[in-house]
Amino acid sequence: MTAIERMPSATNVLDLLARGRELVDPSLREAVDRLDEHSRLVSSYHFGWCDEEGRPTGANSGKAIRPGLTLLVAEAVCGSPEPAVPGGVAVELVHNFSLIHDDLMDRDTQRRHRRTVWAIWGDATAVLVGDALACLADEVLAECNSPYAVHAGHALAVATRELIRGQVLDVAFERRETVSLAECVDMASGKTSSLLGASAELGAILAGADSATRAAFRTYGWELGLAFQLVDDLLGIWGAPEKTGKPVFSDLVAHKKTLPVVWSLEYGGTHGRELAAWFAEPGTPSEDDVRRAAVLVENAGGREWALAEAEERVRKAGKALDAAGIAPANRDQLDQLAQFVAERQL
Repeated sequence: MTAIERMPSATNVLDLLARGRELVDPSLREAVDRLDEHSRLVSSYHFGWCDEEGRPTGANSGKAIRPGLTLLVAEAVCGSPEPAVPGGVAVELVHNFSLIHDDLMDRDTQRRHRRTVWAIWGDATAVLVGDALACLADEVLAECNSPYAVHAGHALAVATRELIRGQVLDVAFERRETVSLAECVDMASGKTSSLLGASAELGAILAGADSATRAAFRTYGWELGLAFQLVDDLLGIWGAPEKTGKPVFSDLVAHKKTLPVVWSLEYGGTHGRELAAWFAEPGTPSEDDVRRAAVLVENAGGREWALAEAEERVRKAGKALDAAGIAPANRDQLDQLAQFVAERQL
């Protein structure tokens, strides 16, 4: 195997993530090539490698935060990202399985400025291709030449189960009139924190870290996941479409009970009560109605709280790294990544 270069020590987080993408991408493509012809086409389209006819493109494949995190942690533990490449591939496959299914459940027709899988090929194809990617993740880890493959596979399986639990709660909340903030945080912990926690933990496992170090990195990723979801929820209301690839106020249009919304409903006083009345109104809201709801969330304090809570989760992620005992340069990279997650596109 050709030796893999160290991750760059540059201060630009996007450079770190791009390098992670370069290291993982060849093995990710090899994994997708195992699929049947149709599933391979659909998966390649979803990853941005081709258009819906199979013609190669340079479409956006996402920032690859999860595989980048896996490789950064491995390098922090053993000095090289190489042992964790299969882990990076596996977490990226699971992540994209969840995205394809999430788009289907939410009936979202756009992701990264392109039509979603179900919007082109239908519901059944979206279910099957998402399932195929999840299975490929198991294959990649089971076949990797690592004495820690079984431990890595178990950690990813637990995280995937938790991710699904979070998605189940997310769907259930759409049918409920009231959801508590504690319930919403629990949902986000499953839906988002579980896989980011596993992404960090897999890097540590495959690099040969002891159990205490693995736990420290898992906690780092878990807290990072909550920060990520808080910012994602803010972008779902106020994010610019040219940045998010989705319409402005998309989460409010869908009546999603996201973290800033639920905080506003629970703690927002008069504005929170007005927001609750807005959610109870029947029918599809107009653009002016949705804009009014966004103002209510902001006036209730939901936006300010979510920003502050994201920063608090970044602080807790940093505190978890204190127990990992890593070199200052590696610590700096992981601190930068955490800050990037909390500040992205806001």
